[in-house]
Amino acid sequence: MSRSRPQRVVDIWPGFVDGLTTLLLTIVFVLVVFVLSEFFLARALSGRDEALARLNHQVAELAELLSLEKQANIQLRGDINQLAAQLQASTAERDDLNGQLAMLLGQQDDLQKRLDAASKDSGQISTEKEDLARQLAAAMAMLEAERVTKRDQRDRAQGVEQELEKERNVSNEALRQVTALNQQIAELRLQLASLQEALDARDAENIAQKVQIANLGQRLNVALAAKVEELSRYRSEFFGRLRQILEGRSQVSIEGDRFVIQSGVLFGSGSAQLGAEGRGQLSELADILLEISAEIPPELKWVLRVDGHTDRVPINRAEFPSNWELSAARAISVAKFLIERGVPADRVAPAGFGEYHPLDPADNEAAYSRNRRIELKLTER
Repeated sequence: MSRSRPQRVVDIWPGFVDGLTTLLLTIVFVLVVFVLSEFFLARALSGRDEALARLNHQVAELAELLSLEKQANIQLRGDINQLAAQLQASTAERDDLNGQLAMLLGQQDDLQKRLDAASKDSGQISTEKEDLARQLAAAMAMLEAERVTKRDQRDRAQGVEQELEKERNVSNEALRQVTALNQQIAELRLQLASLQEALDARDAENIAQKVQIANLGQRLNVALAAKVEELSRYRSEFFGRLRQILEGRSQVSIEGDRFVIQSGVLFGSGSAQLGAEGRGQLSELADILLEISAEIPPELKWVLRVDGHTDRVPINRAEFPSNWELSAARAISVAKFLIERGVPADRVAPAGFGEYHPLDPADNEAAYSRNRRIELKLTER
């Protein structure tokens, strides 16, 4: 024989548990909606923050590029000023060379006059003439070199001006990009402000919903307590009348909120067929139940639970392979008899517990007799 576990007595009615479960599911659903809304809002805000960070990084890069372009612009302006100064110096040198050339030309004229006047000293004059010619050629070469240098400086100045114009265009484009980015940042800030307002409004709604849920919970508790109190009153009346009728019967007792009938009164050994004595006792019980049920308001959902229990002695028959089948069959037999006596079928609920909820855990015949029983409990559906 297998030993059974101690009996566990359930004092909370299934209807009360169903009500609390419905309330809990409602609260969980509201919390899930709130968490999902918070999650999507957080993702939207996170995406905006990342976009704003990228834009700020681009603005910083453009600002750094603009600073470098400004430094290059300043350097180019310095080069231009230096080239302008060099050009002015070259112009002054050219003017000096032109003066020297004019002076040399004047000297040439004087020498020519002197050559004409002093034809006797032709050799010396020829030498001086050759010297003057060489000086004139050197002066002309210097003047030509100065012209080439001036032309090169002019070309360099034009190249610098072109580069400066390119840098100005790049700087203007960078400024336009910075302006566009500033506009995008302003729009993003407006969107973030709108999202923050929506989040604040959702928080206010959640607070109001929590208050409503708390109020509904309080009202539900009050309603459940009222129903439980009302059902307790009818159950007390039902067991009170049963106690008066069954007073003095040792095999029938009331244990807390349960009416206990020993199986030996109702069934034979190993059988699920009701005996004559059992039918008589169940008839009295059915009459009392019908009388009490007529007074119970129809909106009060009550049910008579019929629980079948056996002892720990195992049974192995074709009809009942285990004590579970035997306890369930006995509970069903009692439920069918009560239905035959007029109790509505939707007010009766049979259940089999086998040997797993004993009243007496002892291992003797007296304990076995106590544990073989039918329990009737008037409870809420």
